[in-house]
Amino acid sequence: MIRLEPYKIHSTVHMAAAIVAFTTGAAFAEPSLERGTYLVEGPSACGNCHTPQGPDGQLPDMALAGMLVDKNENFTAIAPNITPGGRVGDWSDIELAKAIREGIRPDGSVIGPPMPMGLYRGLSDDDLMSIILYLRQVPAVDNDPGVSEYNIPLPPAYGPPIESVPAIPQGKTVEYGAYLAGPIAHCVECHTSFGPQGPMFETHLGAGGFAFHGPWGTSIAANITPTGLSKYNDAELGTIIRNGQQPDGTQMMPPMPYPYLANMTDDDLAAIVLYLRAMPPLPDGE
Repeated sequence: MIRLEPYKIHSTVHMAAAIVAFTTGAAFAEPSLERGTYLVEGPSACGNCHTPQGPDGQLPDMALAGMLVDKNENFTAIAPNITPGGRVGDWSDIELAKAIREGIRPDGSVIGPPMPMGLYRGLSDDDLMSIILYLRQVPAVDNDPGVSEYNIPLPPAYGPPIESVPAIPQGKTVEYGAYLAGPIAHCVECHTSFGPQGPMFETHLGAGGFAFHGPWGTSIAANITPTGLSKYNDAELGTIIRNGQQPDGTQMMPPMPYPYLANMTDDDLAAIVLYLRAMPPLPDGE
């Protein structure tokens, strides 16, 4: 049996090459298409970055076909076509798993930001392979969105090799909520204050402050520690997460993937809320 490396929400951003192992033992004891469908079309919200969008939202018949995600002075980030019609269609399951969880392509090149590799390395073996099961059966789309370009150096690896990651027992618990808000939905990626090297997980976890620019204008990631959420009850917070609507009816702006988060189960939503309530309170980030 290959030794397992547990996910730590406060660990620094890192990734490395490794071989995926499959484990048994928690709910969803083995990979399943059902689980993969729920994750990709729900809290993982892969299409929020990988599905091309037009002025009226995501383009029909182009699910997961790749798109320009962000262009700034540091990089032009293009989410690739991850349908069987893209280059990943030629990768083995192990190669695709390595790219998703560790940011290393089959040719050895490194996937750069904004792909949240520091969190994806915490994906459990079973959830990772469930996602791959889903990606293998989606309709192939013939689309080449281009290749990302970086004006900043990317390291050859971001940390020690991952041997395997065990499943976190599902339930309305802080532990499972941390897993959902981390590796699965990467809430803490966008809602943690950014420094020169990316999200400052060690000191500003969930403090918010990062500015997202897009066709909608500019939206600022909110403080999701108890400091920022104390004015909301659990029902109001659930409506914000799932529907993108403030208690007064004000609609919130992208890029938070509300249509995907709306597909979350009540128990998963409750687990995330439990985790957010348990985070160390921090002042608003910048």
